[in-house]
Amino acid sequence: MSLQACADLVRQSDPDRFLAAMAAPVPAREVLFPLYAFNVEVSRAPWVTAEPMIAEMRLQWWRDVLGEIRAGGPVRRHEVVDALAPVLDGAACDLLDALIEARRWDIYSEPFEDAEAFDRHIGATSGNLFWVAARALDPSADEAAVRGRGWAAGLANWFLAVPELEARGRMPLPDGRADAVRDWAEDGLRRLGAGPVSRGARPAVLAAWRARGVLKRAAADPGRVAAGALRESEFRRRFSLLRATFTD
Repeated sequence: MSLQACADLVRQSDPDRFLAAMAAPVPAREVLFPLYAFNVEVSRAPWVTAEPMIAEMRLQWWRDVLGEIRAGGPVRRHEVVDALAPVLDGAACDLLDALIEARRWDIYSEPFEDAEAFDRHIGATSGNLFWVAARALDPSADEAAVRGRGWAAGLANWFLAVPELEARGRMPLPDGRADAVRDWAEDGLRRLGAGPVSRGARPAVLAAWRARGVLKRAAADPGRVAAGALRESEFRRRFSLLRATFTD
């Protein structure tokens, strides 16, 4: 039941990752749905309240969960936690803890210090999530190849979110000039081809299925990022997932 609850949460709150998980083999979904549900809970925690202290407490709750899983003793009951705990080892808990720490940026309105800080944020959030999923599915997976796809997917999702983040008073890009946006998009496209991903880890990188199209459009016309004009047609969107399923 906890796995079904995770799937339902992802379907409602993160439809792109839900489709990616459904395109994966059934055994892989036991890893992907709990991780993606965890990511939903953590990513939305800073936005459900205007009080920074409450948002910090929500994120700390999940850090405490990871500490309990890492310690190997009793773990609090929660429909996501019940399915997540068997998926994680100590190293995975550390990676997800770093993901939560990065999500604290969402609580406050300070801009990124520089391009390197922005790069680290994408790596700690999307990159860590991809790598935790991949190493759970295949401990021998190539970390650089997985992280490259995770970073590219994170950047694409970030570009898609820029108008909403700006509407909420955030400064999502350290440099919003066209040349900088184009450089990031082209960097993301390069990282998508960082190397082959093992067959066992392939379900973990299916979540990057929209990245290539989004980043290509951003590279061709950086103004589309701020304008919120990066989304593709529904046909092209579904075709992107089909292509990723058979080619990545």
